[in-house]
Amino acid sequence: MPELRKDPIIGRWVIISSERGKRPSDFTDGGERKRKGGFCPFDIGNEHTTPPEILSYREDGTAPNTPGWNLRVVANKFPALQIEGDLNKQGEGVFDKMNGVGAHEVIIETPLHDATLSTMALKDVENVLWAYRDRIVDLKKDKRFQYVLIFKNEGEAAGASLEHSHSQLIALPIVPKRVREEIDGAKQYYDYKERCVFCDIIRQELNAGIRVVSENKDFVALEPFTPRFPFETWILPKKHDSCFEDARTHEFPSLAEILQTTLRRIDKVLNVPPYNYILHSSPFREPDNDYYHWHMEIMPKLTKVAGFEWGSGFYINPTAPEEAAKFLREAKI
Repeated sequence: MPELRKDPIIGRWVIISSERGKRPSDFTDGGERKRKGGFCPFDIGNEHTTPPEILSYREDGTAPNTPGWNLRVVANKFPALQIEGDLNKQGEGVFDKMNGVGAHEVIIETPLHDATLSTMALKDVENVLWAYRDRIVDLKKDKRFQYVLIFKNEGEAAGASLEHSHSQLIALPIVPKRVREEIDGAKQYYDYKERCVFCDIIRQELNAGIRVVSENKDFVALEPFTPRFPFETWILPKKHDSCFEDARTHEFPSLAEILQTTLRRIDKVLNVPPYNYILHSSPFREPDNDYYHWHMEIMPKLTKVAGFEWGSGFYINPTAPEEAAKFLREAKI
């Protein structure tokens, strides 16, 4: 029988539709990520076709915006928000508005066109995480911004316009509604129980084991109790930490390892699907607190959001997280 489950963080309900239950081989709509070839502005030698570097990790003695880099961060050529200007907040009757001020950057994760986070050297995955941290720390200095959202679209079906492995960040003058819901829900839980809800979830899941995909000394990868999408996977630090940018230096190799192995498990079980991931961290004005817990959410692109989901706010997931965790845990990678 289908089951309704309530998210303990934000109170959202999802439907786990066991009668529609799907195994990994049943997901074909998203399709395997394809490589098309052709000109790519992110390839080595094409540095002049992108905006100038904001940040790069490169070989000693090599000049900016030339070959010799291992990772580059550039402004998005078609930004959602503009870095210049004042917010100019104003009202128009009952409506509020402000100028579209923010930052929109692209993290080009590797000089190798066909490499992915699943296949590149582990140190290169770690470099990607350090780039996230370095850019957040820098953008945090801009008093106009309240939040930086880092996300990755891998594969055309997941929204990637270029196949060369990259992720993006958008600095915002507001805290996104989805993040605010998590923070408010976590704070309500903390006010009532004087404990972090994420820490409680981690303890319970590690004890039960049925939704845990893998763990190492610093992090755990698990299927959340109320996943919106099949094989939705979260990575969380075991030790309470509200801000990603405040992660300890020794944790970045551990995070790179569990991120890469999780993506490899997903690739193995689901035949290299398109996916999105997002990084949720505490807002700039709530930096270090006891109630929120930064984490990554990985969502393979396997099902479509349709009328019922849009109209109700309910998500229908055809694969129970316990089953998804089992498939991923047992994957031979």
